[in-house]
Amino acid sequence: MRPRHLSRRVVLAGGAAALTACSATGPPQPSVQAPDSPETTLLKDLIAEKERTIALYSSLISGGARKLVPFRDRHQAHVNELRKHVTVASTPPVTSTPTPTPSAPKASLSRLRDLERRAAALRVRQLDRVSPGVAQLIASIGACEAAHAIALPRSL
Repeated sequence: MRPRHLSRRVVLAGGAAALTACSATGPPQPSVQAPDSPETTLLKDLIAEKERTIALYSSLISGGARKLVPFRDRHQAHVNELRKHVTVASTPPVTSTPTPTPSAPKASLSRLRDLERRAAALRVRQLDRVSPGVAQLIASIGACEAAHAIALPRSL
């Protein structure tokens, strides 16, 4: 049987493929990330806003307002669900409940009630910029925030 004769083109292409396959990192990747879509930007902003709200609730809870734990936990559930709609690479994982920064405004029930009211009103304006599934999630979050504004206790 006679050995096959390989053309120079086949040998060069095979060599290039072998070098690429042996490389530990593979072909170079672009170093610049594509900008986030408007929906992703909105989701990231919403996550950051929710984390600030959680921090305010946590501040009052750490001061003894145990009645507020379910309210805070619902906001954390919102954050967890919102994160599912943002790519893993663009959002750092949650390692613990955020704590308020020393420069954060003083938390109070009236401040939380006002924050919940404003957030619920804002959700309606955010619905037209997102996909239907995300719009449904944001609308549900807004409904929960409106309920919080009404259900928050008047005193601790």
